[in-house]
Amino acid sequence: MQSVLHAAAMIPASIPSPSWSGFDIPLPWGSLRIHAYALCILAGIIAGLWLTSVRWARRGAPEGSVWDIAIWAIPFGIIGGRLYHVFSSPDAYFGPGFDGTGDLSLIPQIQRGGLGIWGAVVLGAVGAWIGCRRAGVKLSAFMDAAAPGLLLAQAIGRWGNYFNQELFGGPTTLPWGLQIDPNNPNFPAGMPAETLFHPTFLYESLWNLAGVLILLALDRKFSFRRGRLFCLYAMYYTLGRVWIEAMRIDDAEQITLFGLTTRLNVWTSIIVFAGALLAFILLGLRKRTEPDTPFLPGRAPAQAQPAEVTPAETTTAEEKTAVSKPDADATDDDRATVPADAATIRHSDAAVSDSESRANLRNNQSGPVRASEDADKDSTGGTAPANGAPAAGVSGRQGTGTAPEAEGTK
Repeated sequence: MQSVLHAAAMIPASIPSPSWSGFDIPLPWGSLRIHAYALCILAGIIAGLWLTSVRWARRGAPEGSVWDIAIWAIPFGIIGGRLYHVFSSPDAYFGPGFDGTGDLSLIPQIQRGGLGIWGAVVLGAVGAWIGCRRAGVKLSAFMDAAAPGLLLAQAIGRWGNYFNQELFGGPTTLPWGLQIDPNNPNFPAGMPAETLFHPTFLYESLWNLAGVLILLALDRKFSFRRGRLFCLYAMYYTLGRVWIEAMRIDDAEQITLFGLTTRLNVWTSIIVFAGALLAFILLGLRKRTEPDTPFLPGRAPAQAQPAEVTPAETTTAEEKTAVSKPDADATDDDRATVPADAATIRHSDAAVSDSESRANLRNNQSGPVRASEDADKDSTGGTAPANGAPAAGVSGRQGTGTAPEAEGTK
C-alpha cells in the first residue's frame, strides 16, 4: 500500500512544459533547424496515409493510387491550412484591424505553428480531386476511405502545439493542467508564473483518437459510401471542436452572428456541422443508381479476355452461313433428304437431283441392270460404291465387305 502511495506521489500534478522543441542539423553554410512541430505533422501524415492505404486497398482500389492522390492532396492541404490560419488570426501578419503593422514575412514560416484544419480540408480536397481524376477513381470513395485516417493524422499532429507551447486553454487547477514557460512569448501577460492551463491539444488529440475508433466501428457495421462516412467525420470533429475552441484564450478573429460574438473557428465548426448533417441525410435518401465501385465510369480495369479458341474449334462466318441457311438453288427433294434437325449440306460435284442421280448411276454400271436389281437399289437409296463406303449424302447398303469398326470404339 505504501508503495502505491509513493508511486502516486511521484506522478506530477501537472503536464510539464516541454524542454525540447527540435534539433539542428549542421551544414557547411550554417545549420538546418528541424522543429518538433513539423515532426508531429509529418508523423501524423504518415500514420494517416497508412490507415487510408489499408482501407483503400480493401475497397478494391488500384494498388499505389493512394500515393498518387496524396502527392496532390498533402501540399494543397498544407497551403490551405496555412492560409486559413493567416486570415483567421491576422493580427501578427497584417496588424490589428489590418492597419499594416504586421509582418508579412511570417506567413510562409509554418514551422512557427499555425495550420487551420478547415483550410487544409477544403484545399486538400481540391488536390485530392486532381489526384483522383488522374488515377481514375471517385473522390467520394477516397474521402470515405480517408476519413478515419484524417482524424488519426490530426490526433498526432496536435502534439505539435504542445512543443510550441501554443493554443492552450484558460487557467485551471486540475491535476492535468499544462505548464507554460513564463518566458515564452505565448504566456498570457499579467498571470502568475505558476499558472496552469487547460491542455486543449490533449483534449483534441484524445477526442480524435476516440473518433477514429467510432468511425471504423460505424463503417464496419453500416458500410457508409458516397461520402457519407466523411460527413460523419466532419460532424464528429466539429462537435468536439466547438467546446474545445471555446476554452482557448489565444488571440483569434472574433465574429458576431445573431447577437453572439465568439471565435471564427467556433462559427465555422457550427456551420460545417450543419452542412455535413444535411449532406449526410440527403445522400442517405438518394437511391444507388450505379454499383458500389471506387472507379470512375469507364475507368474500371478491363475484364479478363476469353480463352483462345483453337483452329479446330473456329468456324468462319461463311461456314456458319452455309450451315444455317439452305442453298437457294437446292430443290425441295434435296432438303427432304436431310432430317429436320440437321443442317443442309451440298457438295458442288456430288449433289444432283433425284432423277439425274438415278440416270447417271445406271449409265456408270459396267453391264445391263435387271429390273429387280434396279428396284432393289431404288428402295435402298442407291448403289454402294465399289470400295464399300456409302455415297456422300446418300443412305444405302454396302455392296461387299464388312463394315469397318468406328474409330475409338471397342
